[in-house]
Amino acid sequence: MHLAYPTVVAALLFSVGVYGVLARRNAILVLMSVELMLNAVNLNLVTFDMRFRDRLHGGQVLTLFTIVIAAAEVGLGLAIVLLVYRNRRMVDVDRLRELAESDDAPDEETGSEPGTEPGAEPVEEAAP
Repeated sequence: MHLAYPTVVAALLFSVGVYGVLARRNAILVLMSVELMLNAVNLNLVTFDMRFRDRLHGGQVLTLFTIVIAAAEVGLGLAIVLLVYRNRRMVDVDRLRELAESDDAPDEETGSEPGTEPGAEPVEEAAP
């Protein structure tokens, strides 16, 4: 088998993965694109291991390590995505600029309570 065929397929997989990371907004699709890039690397490792035929099969061993790391990354990534969805009811990556749990804390920039306009005077309640 020629070395060019799996290398071109791996380059195409990696390119699609990079496009998915840069263009997608959904966190699940970004994680899937990262997995696609890792699988392209795995394909290259196995291809070059078969080509050079070393005694220790270093490419295949590195591929196993990459698969283990990818599984851990998926588990941690999905846990983060589920927690963000539970708190925010969305997983749009572009709209997640801060990871605060809720808006109950005072606004740090203005020092005002949430729900009040910046610069507005606090309203005092009249005593009965």
